[in-house]
Order: sequence, then C-alpha cells, then structure tokens
Amino acid sequence: MKHTAMKKLLSLLLIGLLALSAVACGQEADTAAADTAAADTAATDSAATGEGIASLQRLLMVTGGDAGTYYSLGGVLANVLTANVNNLEVTATTSGASAANARSLNNGEAELAILQNDVLGYAYSGTDSMAEDGAMPKLRAIAGMYPEVIQLVALESSNITSIQDLKGKRVCVGDAGSGSEVNAKQILEAAGLSYDDFDVQYLSFSDASTAMQNGTVDAAFATSALPNTAIVELANTTDIVVVPIGGETADALIAQYPFYARTTIGADVYGDAEAESVAIIATLACTEDMDEEVAYQITKALFEHQDELAAGHARGNDLDINKVADGITVPFHPGALRYYEEQGITIE
Repeated sequence: MKHTAMKKLLSLLLIGLLALSAVACGQEADTAAADTAAADTAATDSAATGEGIASLQRLLMVTGGDAGTYYSLGGVLANVLTANVNNLEVTATTSGASAANARSLNNGEAELAILQNDVLGYAYSGTDSMAEDGAMPKLRAIAGMYPEVIQLVALESSNITSIQDLKGKRVCVGDAGSGSEVNAKQILEAAGLSYDDFDVQYLSFSDASTAMQNGTVDAAFATSALPNTAIVELANTTDIVVVPIGGETADALIAQYPFYARTTIGADVYGDAEAESVAIIATLACTEDMDEEVAYQITKALFEHQDELAAGHARGNDLDINKVADGITVPFHPGALRYYEEQGITIE
C-alpha cells in the first residue's frame, strides 16, 4: 500500500512539472514571436517614415591620401552617416584619389567615393584622362560637396593683374601632369594663351611659393580648397595679388569644359581684393547599383546633419543644396534626386 501511494504521488509531481514546463515554453515562444513582430514593425515603420533602412547595409567609401582633405572629410562623413541612418554602416578608407576612386566604384570594390567632378565626367564618358579605362556609365552623383578653387596669384611687383599679363612672365603651372597643370592649361586655352607665351615652370605650389619669395617666379596656379596654406604663408611674407579668372575667359572655359563652376575668392581669404574665379567640385558619388532608399537616406543625412559634418571638418560649411549640381555632368542617383525634389530643388 505504501508503495502504491508513493507511486501515485510521484506521478502527480511529474505531471505537474511537465505542465509547468509547457507553460514556460509557451511563454518563451510568445515572447520571441512578439520580439520578432516588434522588430519587423520597427523596420517597416523606419522605412516608411524615411528614418532609416530596413536591413543592415555596410558600405565602403574611398577617399584619398591620408594627409589630404578627401580622407579627413570622408572619415567625418562616414561617422555622420553611420550615426544618423538606421541600419547603415559606412567605413572610409584611403585611396589613390579621383581616378582610382572612379575605378573602385565601377569595379564594385567600393559603394561610395569622393572625387573631382571633372574626373567623374571623364570616367563616365571614357574620355580625356580616363580614356584608356573606357566609359563607366554606371557612375552616379549624389552631391557636389565643396569647391576646389583654381587660384592664380602673382607678385605685386610683377604688375600682373590679369591673365593676359602673364605674357613674357615666369609662370608656375603646377607639377607636370598634375590636376593643377590640367586646370591651368585649360584656363590659358580659354584666355587665348599657350605655354609659348611665357616661361613655364613646373613646381608644386609649395615650391612655387618659395620661388616667388625668392623672386624667381612671377605667378603661379594652384587648385585647392580655400584657403590654400602655402598661399597664406606667401601672403604673410610677400606682397601678392589674386588674379581674377572671370568674364569672357570663364565663359569660354565653362562652354568647353562644363564641369567648371563659377566662384569667388573673398577679400578676407588672402587679404587682397575679392576676385572672380572658377572651381572644380569635390563630389560624393556612387553607382546605379545602389538601392534607391539607401541613396535617399545618405543624401538626406548629408544635408539634415550638415552641422555635425561642419563641426568635424571645415569643408562641411561649404555644402550648399542650392549649388549641389553645379559643374556636375553625370546623372544623379534617383534616390538623391528624390530628396532634392522634396526640397524643391530641380536637377535636370
């Protein structure tokens, strides 16, 4: 009898334990299902309200050399995008700059790139400096970010106040084959001049600055963001003038090379009179393969968190939605266009 009673008691305890286990499992399943549903709802709501991207996207952004503006600005931009777009992680890396970046985009080695708009245009059409690579019609623009201004400075003692005054002078056009030299040659051509009209010097602007201080060079071209450190140092030790690049010269230049954009070098930049000039544009680009929502969110974050970008890098202050397409000759990504249209900006 005792044996039988004990067996019945054990059986009742076992049944009770099994019942409790079943309830616990059911609660865990319900909780997991609820969590999944909540996550799905959050992702759907995020995508619907434009607050993020439905699934995780990891993007690589190629920039430039580790001592250059592209790399330092790209690092800040990557952080801003990652922090402000749900499910987006952007990593900036060094690269060989514009031409190499166009190839990386085209080959699928990177999803984002900062590069000069002229090189972007050449790569898209497979012309000029990118002719050997062939056309890259997949390339798309997201935003023109800041101007890289072509600056022509001269010694005040040289009496050079216009491009025409370069005739017979000693003029540095930049390192042979450099972007600065390409810009200088195109501007001179637009002004009706050639290297035959003056004594050509091939020097980096840093070396040209030293030569101007020594009186062995009269004028020099430089292409960079404002202000150019070497020009600032030169202006602090030598009387210089900023030679305007405007009027008919700018008209002819832009007509032949539409990737140039007009700009102005303010009087406060180098302590000289305000001067008209032209610029090429540092551009954020991708390819047509980028998802439209991803491109939209990147563009939105770029402009709606510009204050964070500017806090991290001075070039962020140059971002201007009203000039976002200046000088850009390739198509914009549909996702970027959607954001601009929402802001009342029409890009043809």
